[in-house]
Order: sequence, then structure tokens, then C-alpha cells
Amino acid sequence: QRRVYRTTTHVPRELGQIMDSETFEKSRLYQLDKSTFSFWSGLYSEVEGTMILLCGGIPFLWNLSGQISGRAGFGPEYEIVQSLVFLLLATLFSAVTGLPWSLYNTFVIEEKHGFNQQTLGFFFKDAIKKFIVTQCILLPVTSLLLYIIKIGGDYFFIYAWLFTLVVSLVLVTIYADYIAPLFDKFIPLPEGELKQQIETMAKSIDFPLTKVYVVEGSKRSSHSNAYFYGFFKNKRIVLFDTLLEDYSALNKEPAEGEDGENEETKSKTKNKKQGCKNEEVLAVLGHELGHWKLGHTVKNIIISQMNSFLCFFLFAALIGRKELFAAFGFYDTQPTLIGLMIIFQFIFSPYNEVLSFCLTVLSRRFEFQADAFAKELGKAKDLYSALIKLNKDNLGFPVSDWIFSMWHYSHPPLLERLQALKDAKQE
Repeated sequence: QRRVYRTTTHVPRELGQIMDSETFEKSRLYQLDKSTFSFWSGLYSEVEGTMILLCGGIPFLWNLSGQISGRAGFGPEYEIVQSLVFLLLATLFSAVTGLPWSLYNTFVIEEKHGFNQQTLGFFFKDAIKKFIVTQCILLPVTSLLLYIIKIGGDYFFIYAWLFTLVVSLVLVTIYADYIAPLFDKFIPLPEGELKQQIETMAKSIDFPLTKVYVVEGSKRSSHSNAYFYGFFKNKRIVLFDTLLEDYSALNKEPAEGEDGENEETKSKTKNKKQGCKNEEVLAVLGHELGHWKLGHTVKNIIISQMNSFLCFFLFAALIGRKELFAAFGFYDTQPTLIGLMIIFQFIFSPYNEVLSFCLTVLSRRFEFQADAFAKELGKAKDLYSALIKLNKDNLGFPVSDWIFSMWHYSHPPLLERLQALKDAKQE
């Protein structure tokens, strides 16, 4: 794929009508930089993980956690307390070692290519907030999961699976209403033509829409997105302001008297006109609602939970094997949290790779079907132009090695989607 980035320096003939040479070159350089960053950050991650294993980092951190919890008055019999200290230290270590990479990605690569909208202060405030929110969710959930495994008896894997199912459904339900607003500002889409058209389209396919929000994604990045969430008869649609031509902050000149920069974000206009027209936004939403109408969301949940149940079942079969713990430096104790880490992170690693590939293949099929649904709604022309605009706004490179694409791309390449919109309806 890197060879494709390096050698494809001219717009291919089939792309001549949809992409100018300037945008093509910008996207090529952006993806090349991202590829280089991905290689080095991935290599570092592999070296770090290998050194942790070879140097006994996991048992060292476990013993350190025991010492800390012991000083707080919790002896070895309080395994769950020690597990929570271990988890806190491990996530803190991961956050610290990952910080330089995140800084480089945000303030060098994303900045260089015109996507970053954050100041350094906003970045660190965001990172600290994310860490705190993550711990507030992770620690209580983990403690309850460990407790269920401890008292669950022979069929603990069933109770553990049911618990994780409930937790995932609760998090999906509360995320957009209570967690996401901690990081981004959500405002109701103002009354007007776009909102009316969205409500009309939702009603035409029986989508139980209750609210439409615009999220100020532009204060963090100029990448664009849209999604829906909610269960049963309470669905909400969220549009990033960077998706909307009429709302994107990057399309607006600073108001008179403003210096173009507030305490947290930088207003940048070098991306110039960004986002989609109302008709194109409706086409993008037609695609997203197609996922709902065709049952893709439910199918993904079912697959995820079937996989989760299988993993807990296999965990129950393997957790009693002392040689697994001994291989990772635990000769005298078999902590449940360490067992979860060994089995889910290491033993299941090859299986997870195969599963990920299968889900990627399925995702691409779902994307074609959602495009076809939007086409049935009469949105083919607008979706066609919207895909081109979004590819340009996000500097997506439309040429890819077929093996790389097959393994990594959860969405079909741009040319394949555009061709499918022009051809007969996909099955």
C-alpha cells in the first residue's frame, strides 16, 4: 500500500472527472504520512509489549499493586481491590506511553494537513477528562465482573456474559446523552428546511426519530461524520457541523470584533469550503438510515454478543489451567483479572484477527446495501456527489492495493461505491 502511495502521483484516468490533481496530491501525501506514522507507532507498540512480557512487567505490576493495596489496609485476600489498583496503574502507564504518539499525530500530521483544530491546552484538558471518565466506568464495571466470576459457580460464564450485555446496552443508551456532551457541545438542529426534510424522510421509512442534533466537531478536527443512536421508539440523529456546508465553522469568517481564536479552539479557514449541501446531507442520512432499515445494527449486535458468549465459554474452560499463568510469570497465584488478560488479549489474538477480517467483509457488504437503499430513496445522484465531497474533505486516497483494501477497509473503496451507484441495484 505504501508503494501505491509513493508511485501513484497522477490522477488515474477513471478518477479524472471526480478529483482534481491538487486534491489528489494532498490526499496522497496525507495518507503517506499516516502510513509512516502507523508503521512506527505499531512497531513501538509491538516492541513495548514484547519487552513487558520478556522482562516480567505484568507480574511486577501485579506485585506493586499488592503492595499499594496492602499499605491501604487491603491484604492478599482482597483480590478485587488489588485488581483495580493494577488496572489503574496499567491504564495510566498506557496513557503516558501513548501520549507522545497522540501529540505527534495531532499536532504534526493532522496539523500539517489542515485537520487539527485543537490548542495544546484543549488537547491536555480533553485527555485528562477522557482518562477520568474512562476510570469512572472501567473500575466499577471490572469490580462487578470479577465479583460475578468469583461467586458464579460452574456457570459463571453465563452470568458474566449477561452482565457485559447489560453494561454494553446501558452504555450505548447513555453515551450520547450523558458521556459525549462532556467532550462536545450538542445543539438541536434549528427549525428550517433541512430539519423538515430529515423528519419527512425518517417518517417515510418509519424511522422513529425524536431529535436531531448538531455536534461541534470542528473544535477538535475538521473531519466529518454523522450517526444515529437510541433504542426502540426513541431514535436520535447526530450531524457533525463539519458535515453541513451551512453550519461548518470552517466556512465562516470570524465575526467582527472576534480574533478568530477562543480559549480552546483555533478557527482555520485554509480548508475553505467544506461540507455538503442539504440534498447531499439527506443522501448521507439515507445511507445511514438504510443500515437501520436493513437490520444491520441489530445483526452487528447479535454477532457481537454471540462472540462475547463464545469467548466467556472458552475462558471458563481455560481459566483453571495453571500452565497459562506460569507462562506469564504467575507461579503461585492465578488472579482472575490476569486470567482475563492472558486469555482475551493473548490466547484469543489469532482468533480475533480472523474474526476482524470476517467482520470487515460483512461491513463492506452492508455498506453496499445501505448505498443501494439510499438509491431506492432517489438519492443516488446526491449520494454520489456527497461521497466525492466527503472523500475530498477528509483527504481519502481513492487508489488502494487490493489485498490491503480487502483486509483493512471496512468501507468499500470510493470508486467501487460510485460504480455501484451508477449500476443496477445491488443485491
